[in-house]
Amino acid sequence: MNSLAPTSSALPVAHGATGRIVPVVLSGGSGTRLWPVSRESYPKQFWPLISERSLIQETVARGRGEGFAGPIIVCNEGHRFIVAEQMRLMDVPDAQILLEPVGRNSAPAIAAAALLVAEQDPDAVLWMMAADASIVDLPALSRALQAAVTAARAGRFVTFGMKPTGAETGYGYIEVGARLDGLPDVHAVAGFVEKPDTARAVAMLAAGDYLWNSGMFVFTAATLLAELARHAPEVLTAVRAAVAGRSQDLDFIRLAVEPFTACPNISLDYAVAEHTDMAAVVPADLGWSDVGSWSALWELGGKDGNGNVTLGDVVMEGSTNCYGRSDGIVTAVVGLTDVVVVVTEDAVLAMHRDRAQDVKKVVDTLRRNKRPEAVTHNRVYRPWGFYESLIHGNRFQVKRIVVTPGARLSLQKHFHRAEHWVVVAGSALVTRDSEVVLLRENESIYLPLGCVHRLENPGRIPLTLIEVQSGSYLGEDDIVRLEDSYGRD
Repeated sequence: MNSLAPTSSALPVAHGATGRIVPVVLSGGSGTRLWPVSRESYPKQFWPLISERSLIQETVARGRGEGFAGPIIVCNEGHRFIVAEQMRLMDVPDAQILLEPVGRNSAPAIAAAALLVAEQDPDAVLWMMAADASIVDLPALSRALQAAVTAARAGRFVTFGMKPTGAETGYGYIEVGARLDGLPDVHAVAGFVEKPDTARAVAMLAAGDYLWNSGMFVFTAATLLAELARHAPEVLTAVRAAVAGRSQDLDFIRLAVEPFTACPNISLDYAVAEHTDMAAVVPADLGWSDVGSWSALWELGGKDGNGNVTLGDVVMEGSTNCYGRSDGIVTAVVGLTDVVVVVTEDAVLAMHRDRAQDVKKVVDTLRRNKRPEAVTHNRVYRPWGFYESLIHGNRFQVKRIVVTPGARLSLQKHFHRAEHWVVVAGSALVTRDSEVVLLRENESIYLPLGCVHRLENPGRIPLTLIEVQSGSYLGEDDIVRLEDSYGRD
C-alpha cells in the first residue's frame, strides 16, 4: 500500500438503505493568495502545505472508508493528469474525474456531479467539499457529518457553519435560526451574510449567533436538482445538456463544451442556498480553515519558541511570529516580526502578515505585465512526468526532463529546433525516425531538426535526462504531435 493511502483520516459514517455517501470534491480554484507557490498551472490544492499529502489528497481521504462511495472530482482539463496522478499515489482507483471545459463556479460543477449520480440513485447523499480546505478535528467532523446526512435524507439542503475564532472579514457568514424538530444538532438558516466589513464582523462575533460559511454542503441528488429547477432553472438546463452530451476520454468524463460554456457563472450559494426554504445548518467547531493566505498557514503551522513557522532551508535569527518557506536556496530572516518570506525557484515574496490578502494584487500586476510567473512555474507538469528549464540563452535552452516509469512522450517533430538528450538516471527508449535506441546512464543521442522522435521510460525508476535545445525558435508550441497516448492534439 502506498504511504499516501487514506487510513486514519477516513471518517466512519453509518449508511442506510439509500446507499453510501458520495464525496464530491470541487477543484477549480487557482489560489492566487498563496502565490508564488500556488499558481494557475499548479494551484494550492495540489501542494503539501499542511502535511505530507496535498490539500486535495487530505480532502479525498476524509471521504474514504465504510459508508462512502468513490469520490467525484470536478476539475478543469489542464489539471486532469495532476488529479489522476495524485489519486494514484494515494490508492484511490474508484475516483471519477469530471472535466469542466470552462470554469463556471460551484453551482454548475455540483449540478453535473448530481446529474451523474442521479442516473443510478437519485436518493444518494452528496457531500460537496472544496479541494483546498483544512480540517483539524476529524472526530468532530464525523459527528457533524452524521447530523448533516440525517437532515439531507429528510429533504434538507444542509451547510456547515464553522464556529468563528475572530472577526474575520474574508469569509461569508450564516445566521443561525431555530433548532429543527427531529434533527439533532441541526438548525434552520436565518440568513446569509456576504463578506462583512470589520465593524459588522465584530458585531456578529459579539452577537454569538453567526457562523462562518465553510462552503461545504450535504444534500441528496434529488433535493439539489429539485432546488436548482426551482431557483436556477437556466443552470440545470445547460448542465443537463452538457451531461447528456458527455464523452469518455481515457479515465476522464468530459462534459459537452457548448452547453456547459453557455451556463451561467454562479456559485451554489447565490443559485440555491440563499433562496431555498429547505436550508439548514450544522454548527461545528472543526479547526477549519480555507487555507486562503500565508497568514492562515502561519496560524496552522507548528511554531518554534519564538512563534516562527519554517519549511525548507530557512534560518530565523532574532525574528518572531514569522512564516518562512524556501523551496530551494537557503533563506535567512533576521530581526523581523510578523513577516512572511516565501522563496521559490523563480520568485520571492516578502510581506507583513497583515497584508496577506494583498498577494492577489501582485498576481494581477504580473498578469497585466504578461509575466509568466503569474500563472506558471518553472517546473511544468505533464501526464508523463515534468520538465523544468535550467538555462535559457540566445538560440539555446537546457532543460531537465523526468519521465515516470512506463510513461512516454508523444511521437513528435519540431520545425525550428534540434535536441540533444543525455541520460543521467534510469534508462530511455528513444524512437528516432525509423530506428529505436535504448540509452542507459551517461549515454546520449542527437535529434536533428525535423526528425520524428519519441521518448519512453521502459524501466522501473524515474528517467531523468538533460535536454539541450538549439535553434531559431524554442517555444513549446513548436511541437507537432503525430501520435499521443494521452489524447492531446
